Formats: sequence, structure tokens, C-alpha cells
Amino acid sequence: MILPKAVVEPVAHAVHLCVDMQNIFARGNIWETPWMERVLPTIAGICERYTARTVFTRFITPLHAEDRPGRWQRYFTKWERATRSRLPAGQLDLVPALARFAPPAAVIDKPGYSAFVGSPLAALLGEKGVGTVVVTGAETDVCVLATVLDAVDLGFRVVIVEDALCSSSDAGHDALMTMYRNRFAEQIELVRAEQLPELWREVA
Repeated sequence: MILPKAVVEPVAHAVHLCVDMQNIFARGNIWETPWMERVLPTIAGICERYTARTVFTRFITPLHAEDRPGRWQRYFTKWERATRSRLPAGQLDLVPALARFAPPAAVIDKPGYSAFVGSPLAALLGEKGVGTVVVTGAETDVCVLATVLDAVDLGFRVVIVEDALCSSSDAGHDALMTMYRNRFAEQIELVRAEQLPELWREVA
């Protein structure tokens, strides 16, 4: 069954929020996300058009597992080689294809999955008068999910560029796309990258 195209309102007072497109998730690294190379040109195209309105997030791991509270200690004990005491230099940096946009694009570091927890992101968006976040990045069913649901709770309109997300799980990605369409239609819209320039005309 072919679903009808949703009617999407024009996008304004927005930022492009690009989640965790970092070297640690690139090919050959410990949290390799196989789709990243496939979506990277699409994300780079969005960054090029909306450079000054782009905000990159970076997931910053702790120096040692015990530096994080509660169950994060268990997580980073399992993934000790992802702690900063073990990671090779540059693993938490943005991938080179996107790093070239910052500045003027902003970079926000975060300690957990959501871009809004333990970071200045909400304050930054408030200062800029942002009402809409246009979301791309990694991973669909982890950090993007946490970020999107917090954005919804904070009252932002969320526009997800569905062909500019990547995950290491096809099943997880597909499940989230279905959930967004069926459960969050009043707060979350899905668009394709090719639609974005027509919907979001402000570039300054």
C-alpha cells in the first residue's frame, strides 16, 4: 500500500540539528554505523545550504567508566575502549566531511543520548528564537530518538529528514519511522532531503 504524502507546512525559525556524526561511528571504528557513508553526502548537502543555521552535537564519552552515574558505569565498563582514556585521538571529532562547516556551524557536546540533557542546546535555541528543529544524524534508534522525544517535550516542532538518518539496525530504524508517522503526527513530520529547500527557504 502506498501512503499519501503528508502535507508539510513551511519551515521557519529553524535550525538544522545534526546528531553525532563522529569518527567513532564511521567505518572501521568501534561503534561503526554502516549506513553513515550512504547518508553522509545528503547531510553534507543540508549543511552546505544551511551552514550558519546548523548545530552539530557530539556524544562525549567519559574519561573513565566510574566518571558517569548509575547504569552508565556498567555501560562504559563494557565499552571501556570507548572511554577517553582508551580512545585514539580524534575519535570523538566530527567526520571530516562535516567538520569543515564548523564554524560557522555550532558544535554542542553532550554526555548522554539526548542532545538536550547535560548540554547548553536548549538555551542556545531559546536565544536564537528557534521553534523548529530539522533533524539528521546518528543513530535513528538511540541518540536521534532521545533527542527527538526531548524536543517534543520541550515544545519544538520536529522535522526529521528521513533519508539523512543512519543506524546500525535496519529493524530499529524502520520501527522508529513507523512510530513517528503513526504516533507523533501532530509534533513530528518526516520529509525527504529533496523537499527541504522548498519547505525551508531561510538560509541566513
